Amino acid sequence: MIYDIEINSAAHYPAAGVIDLVEIAEGVGFGAFWKGESNSTDPLVLLSGAASRTRTIKLGTAIYHIYGRSPVTLGIQSATLQDLSNGRLLLGLGVANKSIAAWHGGIFDRPLKRAREYIEIVRKVAAGERVEYEGEIYQTGKRFQLSWKPGHPSFPIYLAGLGPQMAKLVGKISDGVFINMATPAKIREIAGRVREGAREAGRDPAKIEIIAKCRVSLNPDRALARSKLRQVLTFYNLADHYSDMLKGLGFEPEVNAIQGAFQKGGFKAAMAALTDNYMDKLPVVPGTSITEIKEKLLPFAEAGATRLVIPYVPVTEPVVQDAKKFLQAWGKS
Repeated sequence: MIYDIEINSAAHYPAAGVIDLVEIAEGVGFGAFWKGESNSTDPLVLLSGAASRTRTIKLGTAIYHIYGRSPVTLGIQSATLQDLSNGRLLLGLGVANKSIAAWHGGIFDRPLKRAREYIEIVRKVAAGERVEYEGEIYQTGKRFQLSWKPGHPSFPIYLAGLGPQMAKLVGKISDGVFINMATPAKIREIAGRVREGAREAGRDPAKIEIIAKCRVSLNPDRALARSKLRQVLTFYNLADHYSDMLKGLGFEPEVNAIQGAFQKGGFKAAMAALTDNYMDKLPVVPGTSITEIKEKLLPFAEAGATRLVIPYVPVTEPVVQDAKKFLQAWGKS
């Protein structure tokens, strides 16, 4: 299993500081640096800066929402970053949800068809092909083609997948699945559906990557480390899609309690309703040492993850300094 690092979007890292962190991450041996989107700083802009300061670490989007830009635009951006980074892009995409679609003036509908068409166009554009796509959802018009010959026309595209149908589609059309906020048991279940989809499409299931996330914090004071991760977990228990998945994992009473507290008293009340017992069952590791953290990450490898993305959640201010300490400690372990 390859360990990757993500700078957690909710931590509000200053953009310039993120580039410094990617350099350190490369030096201590992380396989890839990932950056999420939502309403945070833009992934490809930051990855472009990181590309100019690094040489070997892979650079990934985790996750770029397909409603945020046209597939032609993303194809152009991807080809550009591929040339700039000498072929290090890992493109993670997701169909988002109703709220994110609305932010970008879209309507959340037909996610399976939308994902399939979007990925087809991105691949064609980034490869430098002439594109005249006429799909049910996306049309590109006539005679679009990049004005230059891309130096690295092929790169992996990963698709976020939690539900059964999306997981199977991942196996049929993409290079791997990106799984967020899932227990090892759920990862094993999703991986099985991804491989089923690959077999149905005549593809080799062993070549489909299973990428999972587990959020981590590091501090000698375990209670303080837990408190920062509790903030992140509270958000996921309130978010529609993830709260539904958590309910499906058997945590419906816990999710309902947190949502009920939020309705009555806001976010702080919701945080208080997230118990330690519930937190210990979720994919987060509040650690006091790197050795402890690595031991608690082993079940993800056993569940079939081929890459494990570690979104680091800083515990103290300034956040860049806290993250540097984590990366340096990882390098010494």
